[in-house]
Amino acid sequence: MAIAPAAATSAYQAIAKIGAGGTSTAGTATAAANSTSGPPTTFSQFLDGAVKDAIHTIRHGETMTSKAVEGKASMVNVVSAVNNAELTLDTVLAVRDKVIAAYQSIMQMPI
Repeated sequence: MAIAPAAATSAYQAIAKIGAGGTSTAGTATAAANSTSGPPTTFSQFLDGAVKDAIHTIRHGETMTSKAVEGKASMVNVVSAVNNAELTLDTVLAVRDKVIAAYQSIMQMPI
């Protein structure tokens, strides 16, 4: 199983962000929303922040793509934003698949 360097870099950044309690530049909306409430204290708050951050990252990729069509953004920034959006979508799909697999495993357990 080969791991893409971009995926590894993204994973390291996500772990560093979780460990430091901060956010990346892609998560500034989440940082503004969580600035008054502090770091997430429950799993649901953590999950809510992660989903909002994922949505923001994907929307940023879409915005950069539309700016590229208009000629208002450099291709380096566009490719970076689209790559981040793709990695975020892949991560969300992987988590979804794991949740479904865990649910199916629980449903197959004898009572």
